[in-house]
Amino acid sequence: MSDISRYLPDVPFPPYTYVPGRTPHPVSDPAGHMYGEEPEPAELFVDDWQRCTTYLLGIDLFNHGYFWEAHEAWEALWHTAGRSGPIADFLKGLIKLAAAGVKSLEGSEIGRARHARRAAELFETAAKQLGLKDAHLMGLNLADLRRKAEFAIDVPTIPEDADRPIEFDLRLLP
Repeated sequence: MSDISRYLPDVPFPPYTYVPGRTPHPVSDPAGHMYGEEPEPAELFVDDWQRCTTYLLGIDLFNHGYFWEAHEAWEALWHTAGRSGPIADFLKGLIKLAAAGVKSLEGSEIGRARHARRAAELFETAAKQLGLKDAHLMGLNLADLRRKAEFAIDVPTIPEDADRPIEFDLRLLP
């Protein structure tokens, strides 16, 4: 697990990270850790991202190996962002990076590489749409995210019992 500080330390982590075929589906299985819960509406604050709790929770979840759960948090924001444009592409890149983590936990090198490659493309697209060579969005550097996604394309297969297949964290800038 990561030793990075949490952005929302008072929000508890789920009892397990969802890995298809290994743990109960969080929403559809009665044993799931989110079963029966209604999702709260996601508020997106791009310019004041430090108060965007759904975004920060996604960062915390990702950094601590809860990739499916991070994916779900960011997907809610992606919908809020309208699913197109630089903000949506940035969020979709985070979603794909989290999906690469899930595929890595499943032991799927092809799935991990496909999602990581798409994440890199989306971060590059978002940076181009913003018209900045070294664009920062919501506390993250898009070029750095693209490099991390490209790194995740080629990471070696991990043991089935590993809980941290992606060896980098998303550290927010002040």
